[in-house]
Amino acid sequence: MEPENVQSRPFGFRDKIGYMFGDFGNDFFFILVSSFLMVYYTDVYGISAAFVGVLFLVARLWDAVADVTWGRFIDTRKPSKHGKFKPWIFRMSFPLVISGVLMFVHIPGMSTGFYEAYAFVTYILWGTLYSTVNIPYGSMASVITNDPVERTSLSTYRTMGAMLASLIINAVGPILIFVDNKASADGFLMAAVIFGILSYACYLACYKLSTERIVLQENKGSKAKLGHTIKGLLKNKPLIAILGASLIFMMSTMLIGSVNVFLFKDYFTNTAALSIVGIIQTVAVFVAIPLVKPLVSRFGKKETTSIGMLLAAAVYILLFFLPNLSTTQYIALSAIGMFGYAFFNTMIWAFVTDVIDYHEFLTGLREDGTVYSFYSFARKVGQAIAGGIGGIAITAIGYEAGREEQTETTLEGIYTLATIVPGVIYLLIFLILVFLYPLTKQRMNQLSLDLTKQRKLKK
Repeated sequence: MEPENVQSRPFGFRDKIGYMFGDFGNDFFFILVSSFLMVYYTDVYGISAAFVGVLFLVARLWDAVADVTWGRFIDTRKPSKHGKFKPWIFRMSFPLVISGVLMFVHIPGMSTGFYEAYAFVTYILWGTLYSTVNIPYGSMASVITNDPVERTSLSTYRTMGAMLASLIINAVGPILIFVDNKASADGFLMAAVIFGILSYACYLACYKLSTERIVLQENKGSKAKLGHTIKGLLKNKPLIAILGASLIFMMSTMLIGSVNVFLFKDYFTNTAALSIVGIIQTVAVFVAIPLVKPLVSRFGKKETTSIGMLLAAAVYILLFFLPNLSTTQYIALSAIGMFGYAFFNTMIWAFVTDVIDYHEFLTGLREDGTVYSFYSFARKVGQAIAGGIGGIAITAIGYEAGREEQTETTLEGIYTLATIVPGVIYLLIFLILVFLYPLTKQRMNQLSLDLTKQRKLKK
């Protein structure tokens, strides 16, 4: 597919806000699910944490396949007058929101087998429909603008959308879903309905405010080039490196999201602190955002995010060796770690557009949906591993749903899962970025020049 610019209004603040609303809508449910669905299943449905872990593992692996399938499907569709990607956001967002609400419907008095089956069906349905919205949304960034600086701003605003959703869910969510420090079925459903309405409104805002400027003209015989595409993906070293980093970053994000509920509910016996953690996490990102552009301009994406991940690793490893902290002390120290990984979280989408450009340089093909779906594939695998390991680990350390107080050994295990595991993961991401990801600031500048020459030769 050869990129072709179309005449439209110039890229501006409207596009940034519109793109921000897309992830705002995504994360109303994504964060609700990643942070609270496990405790909903264990404490409301009465399902074992081990079963939930298996469910998460199976669902995320299925979603990973759905991502790649859907990305390839979109790349073989002709653009409509509204673009190639954003019409799918409009078409699929309402079914997605409905499926999200259905996950949190509780029918009293049913058997454990019924609840397990219902959880399996509704959760996998939601994940599949999430792919039909998230893949076109993520791919759309590369056709809103082809300017690297503008793409970085889209990545930043996308993160802002995610953080705003995180702020609302983590601040308001615990108030709605916990009553007297216990999970409430009615509270969960109320939260799902409220966040579902907000999510759909955000998707509509994304559709209305964003503009696709680069039309991808379909080449004849594009389907026959699938083998060429796969060879290009396998040769794309920056893509492979960022896939690995994203996979294990998602593992950590999902694990922290799930374990934090148990950490503050059982270890610190203070679910109200979950709201404070959510607020601080959002504040940490917003503190980092103004620093992104000057740091990236001077040092580059790779260099800036590497230092941030090293800081995060150091903080979480330190927390592991300080097990007798108060709730306030723990939150204060973890806030520094959140600030460190905020740079990776903020710039990851700009990394993705860079590897899409590199794929075009290698293959001569512009396949935004396919490349983005492979990136999303890695994130889903990370979620699958984290969901599976998280549920199994919670069970392995002796957690018993419904028990008023967990054993001391279980509490120590929860603390270990919340600290040393993410600390080691962040250290590994630092090593991947430093030693395996080749797109330094200088290499990206050269890539931009090389692509410009390559595109001119095609005309």
